[in-house]
Amino acid sequence: MHTFKSIRQHLTGAGFNVVLQDEGVASIELSLEQGSRYQTIFLSELQDEDGRPYLRVSSAVAVADGVDVTRALKFNWQSRVGYLAIGEMGGDAYLQLCENRPFEGLDGAEVHRLVLDIGGTSDRMERALSGERDVL
Repeated sequence: MHTFKSIRQHLTGAGFNVVLQDEGVASIELSLEQGSRYQTIFLSELQDEDGRPYLRVSSAVAVADGVDVTRALKFNWQSRVGYLAIGEMGGDAYLQLCENRPFEGLDGAEVHRLVLDIGGTSDRMERALSGERDVL
């Protein structure tokens, strides 16, 4: 997959519930636990300083206010899947679980795995940080 358009087409073809598609961004509503929970996953295109395209997969896990920074940094150190960052959504700051991958060498199976890994991990984190309720 060498373009963001091909990634969007893959997501739709793979049966994901794509709720937003735009030039450089897509959003998926991932159903978890037999439809009792949902997690919104965002996919966007980034470029490094050399202009090479990267795919970012992210999901909000908690409102950033009151986040224990030490706990978040420990997660980043121990995590094999994703990293935590703070990003704005709708003017509010959210703690987000993110993963970046270069388009080069990216295939449909890897995109699928990234969506499921980030979705499942971010939902577990969201529950732990926000008392079982869905943030978004």
